[in-house]
Amino acid sequence: MVAIAPAQTFLEGRYVHLEPLDPPRHAADLFAAGGADEEVWRWLPVEPPRTEEELGEVAERVIAAAKAAGGVAFAVVERAGGRAIGWTTYHDVSATDERLKIGWTWYGRAHWRTAVNTEAKLLLLGYAFDELGMGRVCWKTDLLNTRSQQAITRLGAVREGVWRRRRLRSDGETWRDTVFFSMPAGEWPEAKARLEARLAH
Repeated sequence: MVAIAPAQTFLEGRYVHLEPLDPPRHAADLFAAGGADEEVWRWLPVEPPRTEEELGEVAERVIAAAKAAGGVAFAVVERAGGRAIGWTTYHDVSATDERLKIGWTWYGRAHWRTAVNTEAKLLLLGYAFDELGMGRVCWKTDLLNTRSQQAITRLGAVREGVWRRRRLRSDGETWRDTVFFSMPAGEWPEAKARLEARLAH
């Protein structure tokens, strides 16, 4: 199977579904979910948006950046209430090299350590490996962001290493060491079974 680039699509799960991020449609829900929560935005490379309008502007930039990197930005929508509660993206996509990154992910604090991240990642990984034919999916995060590292590890990804002093943080003063994780296609079936079992319980 030759890998193909991701398209704007809908990914349906039991607890959440993923749909193309659309600021006019999603900004109000997203701001209510975590727009001005500094802890939600602490590790992202932007200042926390203080208004719904600011959040919409950030979303537009995320959509453009994902598209420029061959990817797509998704709103994560809770099925129970039909409200957007966060977003996530595919980026750094290379169909030739059969790889992509999952990143720029955030959810409202009320949804941390729930089924939301597990199912959203299960949907993203399934689409990447089973539909797009990718051979490698990877993630990166701040070395100080232990919560994110734990969440990525729980998916079944393997920590590959650290790029030291990789970029300036959004505070404009401190430098970020970046941790890289990956999952190759050969490890997906086992990870998929484990994630499905976790959701079942």
